[in-house]
Amino acid sequence: MIRSFLTVSTGTLASRLLGFARDSLIAALLGTGAVADAFLAAFQLVNVVRRLLSEGALNAALIPAWLRVRDRAGDAAAAAFSGRVLGTVSVVLIAVSILIALSMPLIITIIAPGFLGSPTLDLAVQNARLMLPYLAFAGPVTVLMGLLNAQGRFALTAFSPLLFNIALIAAIAALILAHADAAFAGWMLAATVGIAGLLQLLMLLSQRGARLATPLRASFDTEMRSFFAKAIPGMIASSGPQWLMVAGAIIASATPSAVSWLYFANRLIELPLGIVGVAMGTVLVPELTRAVANSDRAAVAHAESRALELAAGLALPAALGLIVLAEPIVRLLFEHGAFGAVDSVATAQALTWLALALPAHVLIKALSPAFYARSDTMTPLQATAKGFVVAVALAVLLGHFFGASGIAASIAAGAWSSALSLLRKGASEFGFSVDAAARRRLPRIMLAAAAMGALLWLSADLMPSETHGLIRFIVLGLQIGTGIAVYGLLLQILGAASWREAAAALKRPA
Repeated sequence: MIRSFLTVSTGTLASRLLGFARDSLIAALLGTGAVADAFLAAFQLVNVVRRLLSEGALNAALIPAWLRVRDRAGDAAAAAFSGRVLGTVSVVLIAVSILIALSMPLIITIIAPGFLGSPTLDLAVQNARLMLPYLAFAGPVTVLMGLLNAQGRFALTAFSPLLFNIALIAAIAALILAHADAAFAGWMLAATVGIAGLLQLLMLLSQRGARLATPLRASFDTEMRSFFAKAIPGMIASSGPQWLMVAGAIIASATPSAVSWLYFANRLIELPLGIVGVAMGTVLVPELTRAVANSDRAAVAHAESRALELAAGLALPAALGLIVLAEPIVRLLFEHGAFGAVDSVATAQALTWLALALPAHVLIKALSPAFYARSDTMTPLQATAKGFVVAVALAVLLGHFFGASGIAASIAAGAWSSALSLLRKGASEFGFSVDAAARRRLPRIMLAAAAMGALLWLSADLMPSETHGLIRFIVLGLQIGTGIAVYGLLLQILGAASWREAAAALKRPA
């Protein structure tokens, strides 16, 4: 499992790093004004769709169902089932795309009510409509990725999302070189989103992925209705972090530039969350599904324990690092062109609060597969809905007094509400299996992360606020590199991890 986890995490890391380059270029091109707010509000819809359909979310429903059909009736029946899922998803999403296009002004008004009565609303509607083709392509892409994951073929699905960011970076670079007008640049970027989705689909089809789903046809019979009744709640729940950001954007839209500040702050949260969260959904769901189906309690305990260790080992140091180094990181990545010093300060303040939500998000990603493996998608959905309500209620109050920072704090509270709800429900229904090794390692991982955070805090004043350019990059790189090295050394000294164990895990079959 560790080897598969690292394969998926490596692909996700590459995609997220390209995402940083993309967003840094977007900040330089559009800044944080009305055009940027309009584009990013529309892009928020795309991000929800990407998490709703792709990056491991559909695995929660598709993989267990596909494995059951294959084990019961063989490969041909599994391919036929997949073909019906693929055909049905494609037809439904084309119809949904048309309906969304017609009702886009209402949708944008709901997710960004602060735009009402301003030109920003029209810009957001235009951008969102240009992005809609992505929705039709994302469905088939997701089904093919899920089928490959179910067969243990993780490499292609891990690296195909790179095409999305590569396409957008190429478009942004061309627009910057052409000195394009901001509004025109927003439209061109929105159109490129749909093209990026097409590139992903063509890549998977070129690898003969379509053979996994034959014959291709749409069906709305009892079996398909039952599948989607289980799939849709799980897909919504898997997109919990994005729904919380939508909740924040609803309130933030009333404050100029607040949508942009929250968006860019959240992009830094997406890097560690993506590395852990996508791998959890991609690798852990099939692992736990097999263990639960075979009533293998030892295998269940092993999978859940290793998932918690990996989640804590990555999320805790990442959260502490982002809190301590929030402002220098934001200034280095985004303070270029139209994105100014005031924007950096506001974004860094929001990032500090959003980082507090990171451990909660990762905990949800580690706990949810235990429910999905038991065909329970409603419990994670209820936990997500609870967190959404908490975030909106608090954002109305805190956003009024503290602006974007208050809204970010509300998002963190919503995330922890969802995580604690899921933890209580799982513990009461079936109990989470954590083996002796995890009980020994987890406190040591926390101690090592805390020591690393203290070291970064002590070194935070090394870089004066007026430092620019290459010196800023070098100093920040040294701080982060030293923090990672010290954290790894402490894990070794405390016995929470060893190089020998890591090497042995990588040698095991995926």
